[in-house]
Amino acid sequence: MDACQAYSMAQDLDPNSEGRGVLQFKTGLMSVIKQKLAKRDGSQIDRNRDIERLWEFYQRYKQRHRVDDIRREEEKWRESGVFSTNVGELLEMRKVFATLRALIEVMKALSKDASPELGRLIMSELRGIEKSDVALSGELMPYNIVPLEAPSLTNAIGVFPEVRGATSAVRYAENFPRLPAGFEISGQRDADMFDLLEFVFGFQRDNIRNQRENVILTIANAQSHLGFPDERDPKIDEKAINEVFKKVLDNYMKWCQYLRIRMAWNRYSPATWCYKVLCLFPLLTLFSSCSYYIFFPFSSDALTRERKLFLVSLYFLIWGEAANVRFLPECICYIFHHMAKELDAILDHGEAYVADSCKTGRGSVSFLEQVIHPIYKTMAKEAERNSEGRASHSASRNYDDFNEYFWSPTCFELGWPMKRDSAFLREPKKHAIQLRMSLGSIKDGLSKPVTAMWVTAKSSFVEHRTFLHLYRSFHRMWIFLVIMFQALAIIAFSDQKLNLDTLKILLTIGPTFAVMNFMESEYSLCVLVSVPLPVGCLDLLLMFGAYTMLRGMAISRLVIRFFWWGASSAAVLYLYLKVLGEWNRQQTNSFYFRIYILVLGVYAAVRLVFAVFLKFPACHSLSRMSDQRFFQFFKWIYQERYFVGRGLFEKPTDYGRYVLYWLVIFVCKFTFAYFLQIKPLVNPTRIIVQLPSIRYSWHDLVSRHNHNALTVASLWAPIYLMDIHIWYTLLSALVGGVMGARARLGEIRSIEMVHKRFESFPAAFVKNLASPRMKRHISQESNKTYAAMFAPFWNEIIKSMREEDFISNREKDLLSMPSNTGTLPLVQWPLFLLSSKILMAIDLALDCKDTQADLWNRICRDDYMAYAVQECYYSIEKILHSLVDGEGRRWVERIYREINNSIMEGSLVLTLNLQKLPLVQSRFTALTGLLIRNETPELARGAAKALLDFYDVVTQDLLSRDLSEQIGTWNILVKAKNEGRLFSRIEWPKDPEINEQVKRLHLLLTVKDSAANIPKNLEARRRLEFFTNSLFMDMPAAKPVCEMMPFSVFTPYYSETVLYSSSELRVENEDGVSILFYLQKIFPDEWENFLERINRGESSGDIDFEESSSDNLELRFWASYRGQTLSRTVRGMMYYRRALMLQSFLEKRGLTDEGNYSQSNPMTSLGFELSSEARAQADLKFTYVVSCQIYGQQRQRKAPEAADISLLLQRNEALRVAFIHQEERVEENGDVSMEYYSKLIKADIHGKDQEIYSIKLPGNPKLGEGKPENQNHAIVFTRGEAIQTIDMNQDNYLEEAIKMRNLLEEFHGKHGIRRPTILGVREHVFTGRYCTRLLQYNYLASLQFLMKETCCILLCSVSSLASFMSNQETSFVTLGQRVLAKPLKTYDKEFELDTSKSVLGC
Repeated sequence: MDACQAYSMAQDLDPNSEGRGVLQFKTGLMSVIKQKLAKRDGSQIDRNRDIERLWEFYQRYKQRHRVDDIRREEEKWRESGVFSTNVGELLEMRKVFATLRALIEVMKALSKDASPELGRLIMSELRGIEKSDVALSGELMPYNIVPLEAPSLTNAIGVFPEVRGATSAVRYAENFPRLPAGFEISGQRDADMFDLLEFVFGFQRDNIRNQRENVILTIANAQSHLGFPDERDPKIDEKAINEVFKKVLDNYMKWCQYLRIRMAWNRYSPATWCYKVLCLFPLLTLFSSCSYYIFFPFSSDALTRERKLFLVSLYFLIWGEAANVRFLPECICYIFHHMAKELDAILDHGEAYVADSCKTGRGSVSFLEQVIHPIYKTMAKEAERNSEGRASHSASRNYDDFNEYFWSPTCFELGWPMKRDSAFLREPKKHAIQLRMSLGSIKDGLSKPVTAMWVTAKSSFVEHRTFLHLYRSFHRMWIFLVIMFQALAIIAFSDQKLNLDTLKILLTIGPTFAVMNFMESEYSLCVLVSVPLPVGCLDLLLMFGAYTMLRGMAISRLVIRFFWWGASSAAVLYLYLKVLGEWNRQQTNSFYFRIYILVLGVYAAVRLVFAVFLKFPACHSLSRMSDQRFFQFFKWIYQERYFVGRGLFEKPTDYGRYVLYWLVIFVCKFTFAYFLQIKPLVNPTRIIVQLPSIRYSWHDLVSRHNHNALTVASLWAPIYLMDIHIWYTLLSALVGGVMGARARLGEIRSIEMVHKRFESFPAAFVKNLASPRMKRHISQESNKTYAAMFAPFWNEIIKSMREEDFISNREKDLLSMPSNTGTLPLVQWPLFLLSSKILMAIDLALDCKDTQADLWNRICRDDYMAYAVQECYYSIEKILHSLVDGEGRRWVERIYREINNSIMEGSLVLTLNLQKLPLVQSRFTALTGLLIRNETPELARGAAKALLDFYDVVTQDLLSRDLSEQIGTWNILVKAKNEGRLFSRIEWPKDPEINEQVKRLHLLLTVKDSAANIPKNLEARRRLEFFTNSLFMDMPAAKPVCEMMPFSVFTPYYSETVLYSSSELRVENEDGVSILFYLQKIFPDEWENFLERINRGESSGDIDFEESSSDNLELRFWASYRGQTLSRTVRGMMYYRRALMLQSFLEKRGLTDEGNYSQSNPMTSLGFELSSEARAQADLKFTYVVSCQIYGQQRQRKAPEAADISLLLQRNEALRVAFIHQEERVEENGDVSMEYYSKLIKADIHGKDQEIYSIKLPGNPKLGEGKPENQNHAIVFTRGEAIQTIDMNQDNYLEEAIKMRNLLEEFHGKHGIRRPTILGVREHVFTGRYCTRLLQYNYLASLQFLMKETCCILLCSVSSLASFMSNQETSFVTLGQRVLAKPLKTYDKEFELDTSKSVLGC
């Protein structure tokens, strides 16, 4: 490295030379470069002097920025655990560290050209810095959330006791196997469990770093649910370790139970001996072959906490490096099962050694190469045969087929290490996949082993595209409708005579039921063998190779059902024919009739009993416990056994509601069908049938000797089936509407309702959205206390609306709520509620000719008018007290004492001349108009004069004559006024509380606008209505931020618009309309608010914006926030972090002493965005990852999307971007191959992309659908227990992000037998001029839906069809989803589940 490279580094670190001393440093380097260029003749360049200057600059820079003091502060911080640096100081400190690093690198490069003495001095200094300056390396080493490689002074998350306890929990212990002496520990940390796993199995270094942080955060969050550990010596509770262990390995435990195998750690568990003793009892013959794991679902008694953490870490590492194999969760269980056994053996050994399963032929260790790559290679070959989805479903194996291979014990034939020549890993032949088994080998008598020729094929399902699925998928409904139609028609044609003959005819439903079931089973078999039947045998032979042994059992099951229903259908038909014969012979002894009734009754009773008993969870548990072949056979016939979907049953009460709902529908449907459809057609049908033969031109085909059957069929065909959905829709609307009313939906439907109910908002907010940690600091419950807790959140909501340009500055002032933490003895409401109330009260006083009580009653008819009058009265007193002292303060006290006495006596209308109130109001408004401005000598004199005028008006005009004379002759005031001392000097308001009251009182006295016009923007009104309405809904209580469930938001992105460019905004279409012009016309008020926010006038043109780069950038964001862009989604999702920071700041967790809460104002949110503790707490609970699949390619070709994504990273420090990076690799034989990496980046202190993790993939991750595989490669970078999947066309609001804690508590709620793992969404479609997409949350506690997502339909207001679709989506679809959630408990959304995370729907 030379001076040119040093200059290049400095230019990259600080291109604009903004840092102190950077410009001088670059100038010095430039002089060295010029000196070198001037002496190209090869003569020696004397650089000693330049290096000496650089050394001197380095020393001065350290002294100027107190680097040595920083080291001492670091030592003190480590000893005490106190972290009090604010964010501004943190950012400056990071810049100092970055500059020091650049200086160190430059001095390293140039020291070789220095004199020996200076060189030794520099190298000695550098070695000392590298060894001792932990703070420097800690700040400059890339990390994601927690700085684990080295401690950091600028990140408070490492100070939290739960994080320190989790870090110490995974630290290497003395009883662990010894690592080799040459094993390198990355960073400046102690060895831990992950280092052993890296050495043994060869996991990638960045996968180790990623999952180390993931495990530590998981343990820390689990501990925070139980309470904080001791800060002096933090230890993680055993309960937290067990919770993480069970949650992470839950799927593995269920997999072991399903396959009836022992878990990897159950070698010497006490439960094993208990099970052996239990099986000795002869009375338990029902469970004699019961699986060990039925009684003991898992047993971790023999595991120490260290081994539990080893297993959890191993599972996460396998999952983190599995790439596309993550789509095979049971395959991961298989891999973990064997690797856990290997790890168990290694942990029992004194020395660590390499696992045999991960050894490569080159002598190295690689989990990716030896375990993942063979599976990936086979899946990639199968994907090639799929032809991007154009091939038939049976042509290749997909992810489900690979995964279902591990649903059978035969998967253990794969062995460990996995046999490369196994049927599972064998790559498909180019043209032989349809014929999985060689026909030639069959002719030769299967001379070769079958496994040597097979490639494992479709496991349990092969799709055949046919219209017969309309019958197969809904065969139960078809059978039910046909049977009911047959019964109702028989009753109608029997003239409603229910006798024995009618009953015998009704019994024809028995053969109908048997035949239709036989048709269903026959169809299943025909689909299996691919009818038509003439070639059915050949198709069956060709399709046999597409099934494994498990599918062979499925074939057997279908064949057995086919013959069973065939035999039962024949038997029922035979019996009924015998019954008809007895009926025709009119025999009195109806033997076959009794047999027929007995058969049907027994069958119906058995089906009914089983249907009822299977609705009880205990019966399901009993059936699972029994392994007797007799029971298992009938269970298998009834339903084939799968790993996924088993045990899907609900509580009996839920089934009862479900049955009752459909029973009402069918009663209405069949009642309507019988009386209005079937019965009226009986007589016309009889007449048509009895008509003589009618000759038609086509009578030979249809009409001859068939009693006009075609006419009858045409008459009956349009009825019966069409109305069932109508009844379902009507009942859904009725039930959904009632449930919505019970859930208090729609209570606040207009801005007028917001005004009327605002007084109740604080209490509702505290009840539902305030955490217990925030409530416990309330000394006494009162409306003022509730208002003080509500005000910070309300004001942040209003502030966010101003930042989004939905409201103006003036509307923001009117909508903002005072802190209510002052000394005023009443609640201060937002000014938009009190606007013009004082003026209206003055008008009432002017018209008053009654007593004081009558006047006050008239004022109290409007609650907010009474609040305004009281606040104005107390505020004037407090402001005047703060302005004057001496004689002036005595005058104020005397006036208020007289007025208070008159109020108590009820003689206020006599004490004051109410006709002079407008004059008093004008004089005091003149005073406050001066006080709201910054103090100047001229303004001070004007304020003194205005106060004196106010004194004169009050004393001479407002007070009664007697009281005016008393005060006018008061010697103290007369003397002070004569001497010019009265109000000659006033104390300008400097206290924040007084300043706030002055501004507020001035607006209260001057604003004349009606509250109905505030806010003017319709979207702002809608959001306020929606948020305030949700405050009254039932929802789970909010946990404190430090105890809430951590979650991640995940957004996939490909190549859509990130941010509109200036040219895109201004380019005109064929109609001469640009995007900017269009947005200005459809959002005129928001455009005016935007210009006001950037301090520009309404006449600002494009030229003005182009001249200012900052304003032009704001213009780009303003337009992008009103389109379908990634920047809009990122802004909306980052509201989660902002809400968590605000909530955490107000809860005042404190890192060392919770008593800090009382030392400052607990209700203020001032400075919460700069609080290091609040930021760290939010980062501990929230992660946002955008998976930009081709960002690496965009960055290489310098696409504008890459620059825009980099800009988003700079503006959002918590944003992380994951992408797939491609590199060319030249093999030893000269071939060029492509390597793929999954990378995670963030913005560094200089706004550059900083790589955090880089995990190598086995190959191209895109094997099937691009979007899920784009999400799959980046999901390893998410954190927490829940994932919210959000598309890049959605937005979010701060007021809805505040409810996220309540939403996450739904995962802990009970909505049936099982706790929910998926929270669905309800859709909101809007039209009109808002042709953009939004996301909003609607808390519906009575449903299991909380979020309200826009499913946007980009339609314009010119379409009436669009308005109709919007209205029906808002009404009927919403009502329908509400009913699907309860009582039906059926969901119309599907989601992808992660191995250890719950899912929030998108």
